[in-house]
Amino acid sequence: MKFDAGHTPKMKPVSPRRSAIVAALDIGTSKIVCTIARLKPQSPQEVLRRRSHGVEILGVGHTEARGIKSGAVVNLTEVEEALRHAVDIAEREASVQLESVVVSLSSGRPASEFYAVKVNVAGSSVTDGDIARALAAGCHHSVRSGRVVLHSLPMGFSLDGVRGVGEPRGMLAREFGVDMHVVTADVAAARNIMLAVERCHLELETMVAAPYVAGLSVLADDEADIGAALIDLGAGTTTTAVFSGGRFVHADGFALGGNHITSDLARGLNARISDAERIKTLHGSVLAGGSDERDMITVPSVGDDEREPPQFVSRASLVRIIKPRVEEILEMVRDRLAASPFAAEPRARAVLTGGASQLTGLPELASRILNRPVRIGRPLGISGLPEAAKGPAFAVAAGLLVYPQVAHLEHFEPRKTRQLMTGTGYIARVGRWLRESF
Repeated sequence: MKFDAGHTPKMKPVSPRRSAIVAALDIGTSKIVCTIARLKPQSPQEVLRRRSHGVEILGVGHTEARGIKSGAVVNLTEVEEALRHAVDIAEREASVQLESVVVSLSSGRPASEFYAVKVNVAGSSVTDGDIARALAAGCHHSVRSGRVVLHSLPMGFSLDGVRGVGEPRGMLAREFGVDMHVVTADVAAARNIMLAVERCHLELETMVAAPYVAGLSVLADDEADIGAALIDLGAGTTTTAVFSGGRFVHADGFALGGNHITSDLARGLNARISDAERIKTLHGSVLAGGSDERDMITVPSVGDDEREPPQFVSRASLVRIIKPRVEEILEMVRDRLAASPFAAEPRARAVLTGGASQLTGLPELASRILNRPVRIGRPLGISGLPEAAKGPAFAVAAGLLVYPQVAHLEHFEPRKTRQLMTGTGYIARVGRWLRESF
């Protein structure tokens, strides 16, 4: 089970003029979601101008995750069973049998690196060959021991040191350069997710960073243009993706999330984990109100003895347990974002997604800690989502279905096993995108 030269597989981009069936697996700490959709070509929408296709959901299967801790596989057999269950539900609903899937990765400490690669122009003007050599060199530079490349995105071209070139082909220069944004993750985390998927007899089409696709799903184009940080508050991980000038420019993540809040509650209330999770979901808040000391909540006893009476705690007590952990997570996010391009974007806002983003009062607290406008992000422009999947907890699952429309922006090395879009087709599309972006 090896990744090709330290890179995850890259998917064939969807044609802007063709419909396609796409299947995705969001493998999280608390839930596994399988979504199947039809992508249909559409003219640009006002809020989502960059999308070439409309997304129509055909089937959704979700199940409780088992065998996963902080986004990483800890029990392969349990993960395989849960994956099969979610896939089976989605396949039946869509009346489709899946062969390959796009998969998210939230674990493995995702991180961004930037490379400025320069090559000498072979002739007097820049050709596709020069561009391909520079992109390949950027990919080669990014491979590190123990890390795997999830994304390799050209951010801009330069000629003889002059940056901001949109379409370099045919221009005269001695030296051609490309700036690359490369996102990597721990190879073990990615490999075990890939293994679990392959044990379900599914091909891994590609693996993508969870916060990136969450951003594709919930951000309006204007937000991505002005600048925005997508913060995905999952059960076992918190991951971030920064967008600027319409492009994905930074990724980060750490293994703290909603499950840690649940554990704090279970300890603080002397309750079972399942009861603490229910109390958090129904009554969890980081906002203290006037009547909170009088507002009482029932906590079932831990023992099996039915004669043991339940205890009662005030809503204010819950806030006192929940708030410090949420503050810790948000302060870690703030510190990580301070070292990213987000810090230089004064008008940029933060958008929260993920199951743990649903705590009452969280946007207000996050706005205070991050010192930015904050909103909750829900999937945009996706038709046929069941009511239960329209919230922030399904941002990654929905974004995986948007990703094939932007897959052409990624650089990938040609693989002999599959005919991928390479050479002029790929470079022309990236060139067009860069021209439109600058």
